[in-house]
Amino acid sequence: METTSTPTHCPYCALQCGMNLSPTPEGGVEVTERVDFPVNRGALCGKGRTAPAVLSSRVRLTSPLVRSGGTLVPATWDEALDRIAGELGAIRAGHGPDALGVFGGGGLTNEKAYTLGKFARVVLGTSQIDYNGRFCMSSAAAGGIKAFGLDRGLPFPLEDIPKTGCVILVGSNLAETMPPALRFFTELRENGGTLIVVDPRRTRTAEQADLHLMPRPGTDLALALGLLHLVVAEGRVDEEYVRERTSGWEEARAAAMAHWPEHVERITGVSVPQLREAVRMFCEPEAAMVLTARGPEQQSKGTDTVGAWINLCLATGRAGRPLSGYGCLTGQGNGQGGREHGQKADQLPGYRKLDDPAARRHVAEVWGVDPDSLPGPGRSAYELLDALGTDIRSLLLMASNPVVSAPRAAHIEERLKSLDFLAVCDVVLSETAALADVVLPVTQWAEETGTMTSLEGRVLLRQRAITPPEGVRSDLEVMHELAARLGVEKGFPTDPEEVFEELRRASAGGPADYSGITYRRLVEENGVFWPCPAAATPPAPTAPTASAVDDDGEDAGFDVFPEDPARDEAAPVHPGTPRLFLDRFATDDGRARFVPVSHRPAAEEPDEEYPVFLTTGRVVAQYQSGAQTRRVDELNAAAPGPFVELHPRLAARLGAAEGDPLAVVSRRGRAVAPARITTGIRPDTVFMPFHWPGEGRANTLTNPALDPTSRMPEFKVCAVRVEVVER
Repeated sequence: METTSTPTHCPYCALQCGMNLSPTPEGGVEVTERVDFPVNRGALCGKGRTAPAVLSSRVRLTSPLVRSGGTLVPATWDEALDRIAGELGAIRAGHGPDALGVFGGGGLTNEKAYTLGKFARVVLGTSQIDYNGRFCMSSAAAGGIKAFGLDRGLPFPLEDIPKTGCVILVGSNLAETMPPALRFFTELRENGGTLIVVDPRRTRTAEQADLHLMPRPGTDLALALGLLHLVVAEGRVDEEYVRERTSGWEEARAAAMAHWPEHVERITGVSVPQLREAVRMFCEPEAAMVLTARGPEQQSKGTDTVGAWINLCLATGRAGRPLSGYGCLTGQGNGQGGREHGQKADQLPGYRKLDDPAARRHVAEVWGVDPDSLPGPGRSAYELLDALGTDIRSLLLMASNPVVSAPRAAHIEERLKSLDFLAVCDVVLSETAALADVVLPVTQWAEETGTMTSLEGRVLLRQRAITPPEGVRSDLEVMHELAARLGVEKGFPTDPEEVFEELRRASAGGPADYSGITYRRLVEENGVFWPCPAAATPPAPTAPTASAVDDDGEDAGFDVFPEDPARDEAAPVHPGTPRLFLDRFATDDGRARFVPVSHRPAAEEPDEEYPVFLTTGRVVAQYQSGAQTRRVDELNAAAPGPFVELHPRLAARLGAAEGDPLAVVSRRGRAVAPARITTGIRPDTVFMPFHWPGEGRANTLTNPALDPTSRMPEFKVCAVRVEVVER
């Protein structure tokens, strides 16, 4: 038996922790430590350590399924692909291209996300494409673009965190959502820095904080404005920085001054002394950071909330300087790269805007099509799902499970059922796949090569370690076969490196420029930070050579690299950009922009009928909709099902004891789960994790009210009532 291991990356969150995959005597694969990757240095959470369990044929799909007589039955690949192409073609002919919807995922590799966007616009001709990353960090992206002219989750590497003086961590429970990252914050405190956590729950992360602020859900915007008010009132504004590197300060200052401390205390529940202490801790060190996550972002005012925290950084000179800045902790594995290369409703590869004529011309030239043939921007994720069965008659879905993960999930489930045709590509038979007319079994992380872009903006190569089971194909092969059946014979290669070479050209000159990145560099340099322009125009894709093909005729992937002009000693090689904005911001004049914002209530506040806040989130042993992690015995043992977390005072009012079944009811539906009583949550708030389907589905309750800029739904706050269920 071979004992060699393959260096690769975890299939789950945006840390993309490094790991080695090694063969086992039983013919399987196990995860072993990889200490050379700087993000996790060998450490893994339980999800990463047990990831190979989902590779087992016992839990995953290995044959296409086609609905016949109301039941999904096994079919050949030709039967399944013919059925999809026939249905899509007929619906397009009868109702037009925008009757075809496409929904992607933040777990797709850059190559697959890029190809999916191209497939939608070139093969189907539809504008109706978006992805579940819209539910991840779209508000942070919108806020970052407004202020800095560019969106990259973290504008600096994680290794900078322990070296700064203070971090305000807003709405992140990274001790459970990305445990290996906690070490950076532990090292921060060991180095004498301080950590402020903003969260309505006393989470495992909040327990590590020097100061924990517990605002009412939906009031993070007021909190940030109150801190900025105090910065001004206490004379802590970096006037020289504001004058030399920003614009729009007077308007933002005026908006903040309307949020005096006592007013903010009434809105948020955070006391004035705590507000003053937070300002002192943040402003006294030479360097400091603000990091946000889904807490403040998954709100109907998420973009403004992010803008308020950015304003705090700008007023204090904490952006575009070493060891300082605003950043967002991306959630999904490729939430960053997934939106950069074209599966988002309004974007083209390289983070170009779809309504920009120059961007359309550039990408159309790479694709070999007329720019006028490219459709315009389409609906955002929730709006696309909400239109299913009406304007949109069919859906091709990859790497997403909206039956569990979408807001107002029962409604979205009904919309999926109302479609004329639903095709799903997935690893397992998720709750959404179970509704499909055709299900295609596709390869997983360990069975394919491709790039991912981590929360740091570091492009990484996940390398194929094992051969997929017979009957399983890659998403690239699926799109190649469907394109051919729909009349597009060329332009959809199945080799991921060939796709990446085209992606390089398509992204060249765009905000997210990958043109100087190659597979060879990703291996040799342990990843490359974008933007990374090429020293010269990237070459046309090269066909695999004989040495790049295994004996069985399959592409060997990462073992062989095409010729790379960047390797020519005469050509300068761009090193990549670990740290953004040190010289100038990505705006026309190089200045960061203050955006004046004011607090407003959540879309749905508690009232007499629904008197309690609901907020949602994740637990350490499950991931996203749980479609994969719920199939791992060890993880299920640690987190077997949903629960309702509530304060003892609320439990006493309800007459509820630990473990009692509680019904949580919103204007959209009802969920039932056992009580988990803790003093680590506000008495006016309950918390539910969102990983499970069925009667405990938290997203049955959540509010799809959308942020007007990012189109992010308000997952993090809605009004509910809580009732003890009669035994």
